[in-house]
Amino acid sequence: MRPLRTPIALALGVALGTGVSLTYGVLADKSKQENLPLRDMQTFVEILNRVKSDYVEPVTDDALLEDAMRGMLAGLDPHSSYLNKEEFAEINVQTSGRFGGLGIEVQAFNGFVRVIAPIDDTPAARAGIQTGDLIVKIDETPVKGLTLTEAVKRMRGEPGTTIVLTVLREGAADPLTFEMKRDIISVSSVRSRMLEPGIAYLRVTTFSSSTGKGLADEFRKLREAAPDGKLKGMVLDLRNNPGGVLNAAVEVTDAFLDKGTIVSIKGRINDANREYNATPGDLLDGKPLVVLVNGGSASASEIVAGALQDHKRGLLVGAKTFGKGSVQTILPLQNDSAIKLTTARYYTPSGRSIQAEGIGPDIAIRPVKVSKADGTPADGISEADLGGRLDGVPRPDETPEQVEARKKESEAQQQLAETDYPLYEALNLLKGMIIVGSR
Repeated sequence: MRPLRTPIALALGVALGTGVSLTYGVLADKSKQENLPLRDMQTFVEILNRVKSDYVEPVTDDALLEDAMRGMLAGLDPHSSYLNKEEFAEINVQTSGRFGGLGIEVQAFNGFVRVIAPIDDTPAARAGIQTGDLIVKIDETPVKGLTLTEAVKRMRGEPGTTIVLTVLREGAADPLTFEMKRDIISVSSVRSRMLEPGIAYLRVTTFSSSTGKGLADEFRKLREAAPDGKLKGMVLDLRNNPGGVLNAAVEVTDAFLDKGTIVSIKGRINDANREYNATPGDLLDGKPLVVLVNGGSASASEIVAGALQDHKRGLLVGAKTFGKGSVQTILPLQNDSAIKLTTARYYTPSGRSIQAEGIGPDIAIRPVKVSKADGTPADGISEADLGGRLDGVPRPDETPEQVEARKKESEAQQQLAETDYPLYEALNLLKGMIIVGSR
């Protein structure tokens, strides 16, 4: 059965559910369904009638039944939910990677809305919204008491209109406010560049149906830009990637593995069980690989990180991942609505279930900020900074162009340390791996 797209309402600019679900179609075996508990059903009908007759205000059957269904599914786990006709229609809209909104993936959390991850180069990311932020107010409306769908609708709107989010952040003494303008969000799930000659950087922001092709295209560009068309190593950046399509995660992982299990999925019914395996061919030809992860790396990102870690194909660097190890299935109903139901758990090649555990990095790096103070270089004062010092003598085999290139490379490293310290450390680790491998 072909995997469906993750139930993320991209047209909203924010997730309509967890934002990190892996989904595929599974139908339960009706012959195995148990008989309904008649006495409990009678109690349910009695409560329904009492509410209709005695509640302080009139309430319709449709509203009561929908609330009951929402409560039943919400009581299972944070990722199961009821989708009415409108919500189901929005999920089924085929998106092109271009949409209006803020650019954040969210989920319900203790009556508030928690940010799973801001999407790169979007209003939310530029404003400073971070993974783990709890949205407590949208403009002047408190989030407490709103359903996730209602909160999402308040955050969506016409591009160019202004919205103010009030968030609680761990470590901040007071609530933080962020004013931003809704925008047309154009997301490219794969981007790349050269960090140094032969050392590549590949960023995967989400896992969509086009991610596999995008990765292959970026690899082609990187090889063309590398000296002699060969890459020495790569940093794969999965930070703040909330997940997406299961097949895309398998394709990205397969790009770096020659063989072995990528992920296995296990549920209560046989149709939910499956295993995905790597095929021959490593686009990086076995060269060193460092994988950057953090608390915003979830679901499909954790499939990639877990497989590469278990197969010892990549060195995980950063912070523990989100811990989303369950699989949701969209099951359509007869009235054009649907339920999103958790139907399975996924397991890494070694058999780990990372549900609510996350994947720990091989090397932990705290998200510190490196900066210059009073004009002093971040790495201290050297001989070159002293007045009246002697100039260095160029290497006899080095041209002026090579000297200038070396100087620019040093300046680029300093700038990288100031703007993205975890990536700076990942680059240093990768360079060490390359040196060790060459010896």
